[in-house]
Amino acid sequence: MSVFNRKERAEEKKLQKLEEQQCEYNKIKKPTNVLFNIILTILSLLSVVPFIFVIIISLTDENSLAMNGYRFIPEKWSLYAYEYIISAGENIIRSYGVTILVTVVGTVIGLLLTGTYAYALSRKTYAFRSFFTKVITIPMLFSGGMIANYLIITKVLMLKNSIWALILPMCMNSFNIIVLRTFFKTSIPDSVVESAKIDGASEWRLFFKIVIPMAMPGLATIGLFLTLGYWNDWFNAMMYMDDKNWIPLQYLLIQIESSIDWLASNKAMMGVDGIQAAANLPKETIKMAIVVISTLPIIFAYPFFQRYFVNGLTIGAVKE
Repeated sequence: MSVFNRKERAEEKKLQKLEEQQCEYNKIKKPTNVLFNIILTILSLLSVVPFIFVIIISLTDENSLAMNGYRFIPEKWSLYAYEYIISAGENIIRSYGVTILVTVVGTVIGLLLTGTYAYALSRKTYAFRSFFTKVITIPMLFSGGMIANYLIITKVLMLKNSIWALILPMCMNSFNIIVLRTFFKTSIPDSVVESAKIDGASEWRLFFKIVIPMAMPGLATIGLFLTLGYWNDWFNAMMYMDDKNWIPLQYLLIQIESSIDWLASNKAMMGVDGIQAAANLPKETIKMAIVVISTLPIIFAYPFFQRYFVNGLTIGAVKE
């Protein structure tokens, strides 16, 4: 065996030993691992149990709830809260359709606008990068206020009672742009962009064929933010919607809850029959049923984003 081979093997053994030492150093001891598992299990239960409790309360009989309070195992079960909401029938189905349409279209448009804006800001060769960075920073510090927003939507853009009044005000967000811009800067190497341009790729082809597949974690993170925002939005409907055909789910559920509260508060004005009817209204359980109805669909959507969410948020949050 030559001197060169001996030195090479000695170096390999040395590197292997260093790797083993590093693995041993990074290895979590069994008692510590058990402790971490216990802590994480407790934290998981603290997150899940309240929602399970909300479901149980929504399935509790209203009178039983008034007499015995909140319990994990109620004396009497009841579906009356859900039956009362479903009694809206066509309105519930239509509102679900409006909310799904607004969420899907708004998320797609929001991702397109946020992605293109953030990608332009992430490129060092873009001449107006500094100017447009300042432009998106201004709304984070100053706001025109509710009156200015209302006048622009209704008087300038003429979007009152239009579905676009539920989509456009939320599709662009300065925070989302900054997070995605930083993600592009840290995850899309300049060499990849330059190679694509040398091969003759246009800016649009470069963005859709190369940048988007590489930036899926960041885009999925922003997509989750947009989806949650659109699904839970009711304020824009209250501001800009008088047409009942375009009422989203969240606002409809708020209207149902407000109607029940009004009936319960003014039962004396409705005579004996009104008092009896108001007494049977699911005043407390319906609030929990509303939470369940409005939350469950978005919970089922979350697993599709989960695989990208943590990676996208942490990479996009790295400072320059």
